[in-house]
Order: sequence, then structure tokens, then C-alpha cells
Amino acid sequence: MRFTVQSDIGRKRTVNEDRAILLQRDPATTLAIVADGMGGHNAGDVASTMAVEGFSEAFLGASKVVFDSTETIREWLQVVIKDVNKRIYNYSLTHEECQGMGTTIIVAVIQNGFATVCHVGDSRMYIVDSEKIQQITKDHSYVNVLLDSGEISEEEAASHPQKNYIIKSLGTEATIAPDYYQVGLLPSTYLLICSDGLSNKLSSAELHSIIMSEQSLDDKGMTLIQVANEYGGEDNITFILSEQQREGVDV
Repeated sequence: MRFTVQSDIGRKRTVNEDRAILLQRDPATTLAIVADGMGGHNAGDVASTMAVEGFSEAFLGASKVVFDSTETIREWLQVVIKDVNKRIYNYSLTHEECQGMGTTIIVAVIQNGFATVCHVGDSRMYIVDSEKIQQITKDHSYVNVLLDSGEISEEEAASHPQKNYIIKSLGTEATIAPDYYQVGLLPSTYLLICSDGLSNKLSSAELHSIIMSEQSLDDKGMTLIQVANEYGGEDNITFILSEQQREGVDV
């Protein structure tokens, strides 16, 4: 599997509150995280940094048996997300400048052709192949609630004035109820984990076209950032793009 991890402040923001990291315990076990912070002045980057650092420390310090199966990985994710949520929430209560801060997060443990995923907020995960692009995660957003209830159409959702209002984030409440996913990664497919600074600017068709282009993986990433900025770049733009290698192809 090959990866590119990229982040850009965009054209309007003065602080990059997004964080992304890719870690490997060994060649077969990878942790991928994207977090998009929110809150008062500089508080969003505090929340996203705490989230990424908390998961990274737990990943590198975990017992090897945690990664014996997808079931044990999910159990580990459930424990760590509760601990990280508590840390961020308690920090916000004891630091006035950080009150109300929080972050979206997508955490994926990738092993043996599967991604075990924990998700909170409106950052997204997509699976991309030559035929289609599929959104795996479901946004925890007010607009998505309206969409699910049939009150608005997908076209109305795309331009809704409260499009960026999320109803669930890490660290804003004492407890958290994430969504979990199990994703198979077939050869010659791509995994995209991104903040809404990318997914809000490019359509699924545009994401698919760039990711399936003949460019190198790094160049595909730079093109994604370039286009998001050309479309306004109002938000930070952050993503992890990975390619599942065909059998027999060297990484």
C-alpha cells in the first residue's frame, strides 16, 4: 500500500486547524487519522492535535494482541476514543481559551486488506476504483439529518446555509458515540480520508477523475489541493490518499 498525506491552509484561513498522520507499527499494521478542529481562537488546532497525539500514543503503545483481529481492533478503538474524548473535554473545561473546542475525527487501522474505522463529525472516507467512488462514512451534520428525513434534496443539501453545522464532534460532550465501519480494500483501489475543506469543494465526480488519473500519487494529492483552492479555498484542506497495490507490485 502506498500513501500520500497532505494539508493546506487554504486561501481564507490564518490557522490550519486540521491534523493528519500516518503511522506504522510494522509493515502490515497502519494507523491513518484525519481530524478537523473547531472552537475559539486557536482552540480548534489544540483539539485536533490532542486527538491525533492521543491515538498515536495509544497505537504505538498498544499490546500486539490488540491487532490480532478486526474485532479486537474495534474494541481498542472503542476504548481509546472514549479516553481521548474525555481528555479533550476536560482540557476545555480547565482552559478558558479552549472552552467549547472539539474536532472531527476519522481513525482507520489498516491491516491485511481491511480498514477498521472509527468516525465522528463530517470528515469523510471514500473508496475509489476505476468504476466508481463510494462515500463510506455518514456525516454527523444537521443537513444530513434533513436529507435522511426527506426534508431537503441532495441538491438543496449541497448549498444549504447550515451545511457546515455538525451535530457530533470529539471533545464537546462528556461522552461520545462514534460510528464504526469495516472496509475491504481490494487491489487497485484507493482510500481517501479527508476534511470537509476538500469534500465541500470538489464533487464526487471530480474526486474520482483526479484520483483515477495517470498522475503519481503525490501529484494527485497536489491537484486535489490546487482545485479546492481554485474553487475558493475557504477552509483548510487535508487528506490521506492511499493506493492498494496489485499483487506482485512492489511498494
